[in-house]
Amino acid sequence: MKNFDINEDPHRRFNPLINEWVLVSPHRAKRPWQGQNEKIHSDELPEYDDTCYLCPGNVRVNGELNPKYDSSFVFENDFAAVKQEAILFEEDDKPTFFKAQPERGIARVVCFSPKHNLTLPEMDLPGIETIIRTWQKEYTDLGSVDYIKHVQIFENKGSVMGCSNPHPHGQIWAQSSLPTQVEKTQNSLKTYFEKNNSNLLIDYLQEELKQKERIVIENDHFVALVPFWAIWPFETMIVAKRHVTKITDFTSEEVSAYASVLKLLTIKYDNLFETSFPYSSGIHQAPTDGELHSEWQFHMHFYPPLLRSASVKKFMVGYEMMGEAQRDITPEKSADMLRNLSDIHYKSK
Repeated sequence: MKNFDINEDPHRRFNPLINEWVLVSPHRAKRPWQGQNEKIHSDELPEYDDTCYLCPGNVRVNGELNPKYDSSFVFENDFAAVKQEAILFEEDDKPTFFKAQPERGIARVVCFSPKHNLTLPEMDLPGIETIIRTWQKEYTDLGSVDYIKHVQIFENKGSVMGCSNPHPHGQIWAQSSLPTQVEKTQNSLKTYFEKNNSNLLIDYLQEELKQKERIVIENDHFVALVPFWAIWPFETMIVAKRHVTKITDFTSEEVSAYASVLKLLTIKYDNLFETSFPYSSGIHQAPTDGELHSEWQFHMHFYPPLLRSASVKKFMVGYEMMGEAQRDITPEKSADMLRNLSDIHYKSK
């Protein structure tokens, strides 16, 4: 019987944030690929597109005219997944298989800049800092609404992630309930805090900084790493070093440091396969329910779907849908690949 080798042998890794396991199968990374190849959209986009409903001065689908904005621009989502109006509802306490309840919320779109072709890795640092300050304002404004309990800031980048408009933008959905993944995280963080009287993510980060295996980027205030329990091939997480529960806790120095990490990480993503790298990213932070959430620590997830090249995507099917999440390339290998990429965008070379 051979000794266990975490870099070669199939094994499971535990994710303490959501109390779930992921199956890791390093040997499968060597298998040949004859499956689907994604189409690479390499067309150069113009700085302004008169047909784009997100560009400045253009008319949106609902007939409203965008202002000629010169930095980030926020508006109410024209096709919001949640609505603001209150709905009268009497909950039935009787056991039932058909349980439902209304969900109230506010959905907004955040255009990162007026330029149709300017993604995060190609923006300058002041421009990214403006986006962060926009996120801070929206978290404060939306979180102050009496029925809003959670503010989810996220970005879907690239058509392969279902993004319907190439103009760089993100979204914010504020809800009257905690979404499922946030509630799982909330429960895990709170359980750990009550048991250990310390913060799960801060303790985890200290251990990662000792090992250095999965660190991709580090500055004085933030760390970008591939989590030990990562599911997606090049999944990363940005974690604040100081105990900050929400984005509005940042000092001006931390805003600049966060902008720097965002820029460097997304540059490395683009450089990996020399393409505008698709991903879904999102910020996880304290709920806006008025409670003190010392168990929370600000962090941001990046879930990119690409696996072997710009045209080969990781699919969550079969075993992943019926059993549990599974990955081939190890988080350590992914971190090493990302860490060693240039900090200069490939288009600038």
